[in-house]
Amino acid sequence: MIHRLFGQRENLAPNYIILGLLCAFAVIPILILGFNSLKSNLELGENSIGFPRQFQWSNYPDAWEQGGFAVTMTNSVIFVVGTVTGVVVLGGMAAYALARLNPRGSNLYMIYMLSLSTIPFWLYAVPLFILWKNLSLLNTRFGLIIIYIALNSPFAIFLLRSFLVKFPPDFEDAARVDGATEMQVLTKVVMPIMCPGLLTVALVVALGVWGEFQIALIFMQEDEKMPLTTSYFNFMRRFSRDWSLTAAGAIMMILPVLIIFMGLQRRFVEGLTQGGLK
Repeated sequence: MIHRLFGQRENLAPNYIILGLLCAFAVIPILILGFNSLKSNLELGENSIGFPRQFQWSNYPDAWEQGGFAVTMTNSVIFVVGTVTGVVVLGGMAAYALARLNPRGSNLYMIYMLSLSTIPFWLYAVPLFILWKNLSLLNTRFGLIIIYIALNSPFAIFLLRSFLVKFPPDFEDAARVDGATEMQVLTKVVMPIMCPGLLTVALVVALGVWGEFQIALIFMQEDEKMPLTTSYFNFMRRFSRDWSLTAAGAIMMILPVLIIFMGLQRRFVEGLTQGGLK
């Protein structure tokens, strides 16, 4: 028994080594970026990866004011909240219909939807740009949110449908016997069951929309409506030689999503495993 236990631990050693290396690759660049955001440009030129000798906390308010991040961060929050709300509501309803109502051709629809999601966005970016311009949706928050919802809905439907298929419909049948409508069954019975999956979808979509750059660069060209990613790109071009200031701006951009992900990572893993994406 003891030899078997030690043998299992020895077999896990390479896994821990690989995991430690991956963590180092992920954490060390963020730490260096944080150190550089607290240095002066002179110190950063002399010591680009070490701990700061003198903390320059003024870099953060300077970057916040010079970059206009109060407006652009608000825009990013609007895009995230609007997209997550649309994807969760529409994706949840579509997943429930495909998993429980079993419409004709539901499997073909899933294959079709997943096939479309593999098509690169750039193949239809130009016609979509022309269409959005003709519909007066270009440079509007609503137009960009629609694009984000359309691009993230296939993932949400696939995950939530896989999540629902694993649960027996006994509670839903009991609610129908008590006289509940399909909408009441969905909102009062199914949605509480789907909470881990919905939280996972919301977290993945929120992280993706917060860090999205290319689509926002094309469809949102007005400065006062730009999200944080495109405004930071312009900020870097303006202060390309002020590395401390740009590092402080980068930390402010990634810190909110990093905190949210660290706080919800257990629910994230739980939703993925229960949804079948192991």
